[in-house]
Amino acid sequence: MSKNTSLLPNILAGPIVRRADAKQVCFWLITKQAYNFSVKLFSQQQQSSWFDAQLDEQQLSRVQVGTHAFVNLITIQPSTEISCGSRVSYDITLIDNDENISHLCELLPTLLYSGQSHPSFVIRKQIGQMLHGSCRRPHHPSDDGLVIVDQQIEMGLAGKSESPDLLMMSGDQVYIDDVAGPTLLAIGQTVALLGLFQEDIDGATISNSQELFEHPHCFYQRPELLPDDPSTANTYSQFFAAKRKPIFTSVNASNHLISFAEVMAMYILTWSPEMWQRVHISDATIPEPFKQTFAIEKDIIENFVAGLDKVRRALAHVRVYMIFDDHDITDDWNLTRGWEDAVYGNSFAKRIVGNALVGYWLCQGWGNDPAKLQPLFETCSEFFTENGINQHDLVVQHLLDWEHWHYCLETSPKLVVLDTRTQRWRSESSLSKPSGLMDWEALSDLQQELIGQPAVIMVSAAPIFGVKLIETIQRIFTFFGKALTVDAENWMAHKGTASVMLNIFRNRKTPPNFVILSGDVHYSFVYDITLRFRHNSPNITQITSSGIKNEFPEKLLKWFDSLNRILYSKYSPLNWFTQRRNMLVRHRRPNDHKLTTLSNGAGIGLLKVDQRCSKVEAQQLCASGKVVTFTKQD
Repeated sequence: MSKNTSLLPNILAGPIVRRADAKQVCFWLITKQAYNFSVKLFSQQQQSSWFDAQLDEQQLSRVQVGTHAFVNLITIQPSTEISCGSRVSYDITLIDNDENISHLCELLPTLLYSGQSHPSFVIRKQIGQMLHGSCRRPHHPSDDGLVIVDQQIEMGLAGKSESPDLLMMSGDQVYIDDVAGPTLLAIGQTVALLGLFQEDIDGATISNSQELFEHPHCFYQRPELLPDDPSTANTYSQFFAAKRKPIFTSVNASNHLISFAEVMAMYILTWSPEMWQRVHISDATIPEPFKQTFAIEKDIIENFVAGLDKVRRALAHVRVYMIFDDHDITDDWNLTRGWEDAVYGNSFAKRIVGNALVGYWLCQGWGNDPAKLQPLFETCSEFFTENGINQHDLVVQHLLDWEHWHYCLETSPKLVVLDTRTQRWRSESSLSKPSGLMDWEALSDLQQELIGQPAVIMVSAAPIFGVKLIETIQRIFTFFGKALTVDAENWMAHKGTASVMLNIFRNRKTPPNFVILSGDVHYSFVYDITLRFRHNSPNITQITSSGIKNEFPEKLLKWFDSLNRILYSKYSPLNWFTQRRNMLVRHRRPNDHKLTTLSNGAGIGLLKVDQRCSKVEAQQLCASGKVVTFTKQD
């Protein structure tokens, strides 16, 4: 082992508790070498053990992503079922080739709360309360909402409140397309320290990913490196005063990630503090025009990094589930048929999207439902070798062809997580019209999952029932062929998708009670929806919590809130010109405020429900310390 390798931490990121129930427990972590693992699951209260053994090939799945980086997914079937309501303590032992043994808590002593000897989490079939949120942008000046998750778990362990049953992160867990300069600098150093796999690149101004950090346009000028789409140059110059239009549409793409190595480094740096302690952040290589921006971002990123010990501790103490939205890959991902034609018809653009999707699979999607994703692992893992990724384009194609990112939890109420990104209902009439968030086949499969359920918690990255004024503005821009300009991604933007989804709610065989959890929009709100002109209408509660570390421009949000309240009030005739004209939408007031329906504040959402979702309480636990309770109106 080289000197540099010996200085690397054994665990680079994690552990994160992933899918866990009475019959299965999953852990995710990235290590610096291919360790053997021994795992113990036990109850400290009952002095009993559910599992205690060294793992075999069926229980440990591993993918090498660098010379000193291995993604590990541990999937364990307990020897006896874990009774509901049990607090499961665990230990993970790392065993190297020389039979040296390292215990988890010895390696990561900050993983423990006061009075703990081992990390733990609770398994319940009944969802009584859960935390949820989206949009964690490290260089946004707000505080990190995932630190609030740590506080909630700490209070639960101390007996001051109920421990959350699970954490649902509903999109934009990482921002691949919007990266701060200091973070990109840390990514480059992490790639080098871990030997994350480099790749050859076709169709670009660089021939391989190693050249990225040597290129003069690496920092704050990456649109010069990204592929062009000449057909959209006029649109971009009109709205953003640019001379050229990259295929990728993010207006914050100055440090857009490109390579697979960069994506993996981003995940390591987003969830754990270890590699931050081994990089040096300096503006020495930053071009002079961007040094001031770099300095501002550096202060924000340092505050973000200071909370990562608590974030890692939280994710090791609660079941965590995730689903992608656009920034996990790139802004406007699959928004229109024209966007797809431009991106997937360009080998360089396709590689960028594919690299982000491979990163999502390895770091997010895999742990949601390991059994469902086993065929993908079996297909792709053979291409990851100790010398790099073989047939990189083929791996990307396998990921782009995969259609099973959605999943369900057989909890009570049932939790259904939607894939609103890769099963799009593409417009046949225009390349520039927004695609539906789910196509007819996917919506039909969804309805089958719902039939016969007394209640369902459904996770949709974008709100199904959003702010009508903003949706109207998006519709106007779409009419003029500018859907990409305003991110016109809402359920009502595509007539077919909107009609089918609304018909699902009207179907008498689908649940009488729905809770919809969403994020995406960078503000929070709660709506109660019922059907007009029908007895025994389903009760639908749309809860939107966004962002974990992001916010909407305050003045603009107040303007939207006021105008929306005036134009689309409960009895406004304008409602009859919308897709949901046969539905009655009541706004819950944040902290019972009489003139406000939208709440702006980074943090995490707290949902409390009964078994049939007949009683639904929603709060936004703000990173600032403020608690916003959404009050139901009579």
